[in-house]
Amino acid sequence: QVQLVESGGGLVQAGGSLRLSCAASGSIFRINAMGWYRQAPGKQRELVAAVTSGGSTNYADSVKGRFTISRDNAKNTVNLQMNSLKPEDTAVYYCNTKAIVAAPTYRNVEVWGQGTLVTVSS
Repeated sequence: QVQLVESGGGLVQAGGSLRLSCAASGSIFRINAMGWYRQAPGKQRELVAAVTSGGSTNYADSVKGRFTISRDNAKNTVNLQMNSLKPEDTAVYYCNTKAIVAAPTYRNVEVWGQGTLVTVSS
């Protein structure tokens, strides 16, 4: 199994910054991709940013130029640096990974973290 532990959420004023971190653990053979999604009350969960093991990145249009995703493959971690935060960024942010586990056999898995709340005040 794979477990994800998220940290870094909190309360910040508009224009401020936060850094989210997510660490994966378990019987992992390879992490193909890690990313961050967010969900506000009454809204659909949406992709914020993702990065593959090869370093390719993808961002939602609403965060381009403000957020930066990075990863450390050796530590199985992913970070999301969020700058110039807006009230519209307020949501629960979820870490996600698509990985290959090694036991009992090689299998593709998708795992979600429990979420960390980001609140941006005006």
